[in-house]
Amino acid sequence: MDLTIHHAFLPHDDPEASLAFYRDALGFELRNDVGYEGMRWLTVGPADGSATSIVLHPPTADPGITEDEKRTIAEMMAKGTYASVVLGTEDVDAAFDRIQATGAEVMQEPTDQPYGIRDCAFRDPAGNTVRIQELR
Repeated sequence: MDLTIHHAFLPHDDPEASLAFYRDALGFELRNDVGYEGMRWLTVGPADGSATSIVLHPPTADPGITEDEKRTIAEMMAKGTYASVVLGTEDVDAAFDRIQATGAEVMQEPTDQPYGIRDCAFRDPAGNTVRIQELR
């Protein structure tokens, strides 16, 4: 079987701020921008033509979500505990410097982890953790 990751989903609560972060800070391209009933879904991905994309979505767009669940999601997003993504790069220090220079919120500077990975982390405008690991 030959499977690849096509889309991953992260919530957003401000499409313009999220687009600015993923496009301007991370260098991703906007691949799709879909509006429906006052909500927006943004598809972004690496500008290198990779088929892998992240869909930035309204977190409570599912009509089956209750009001209590909506409150819980909003609380978790505010704390930064709702969603995350791990990206990879050849040079985590250079990526960190470039992203930090855009004013992105730093969660962790580049660090050699005890399990053999060098990584750093940022929070996107919705509170999602964006961890970047150095590819070895």
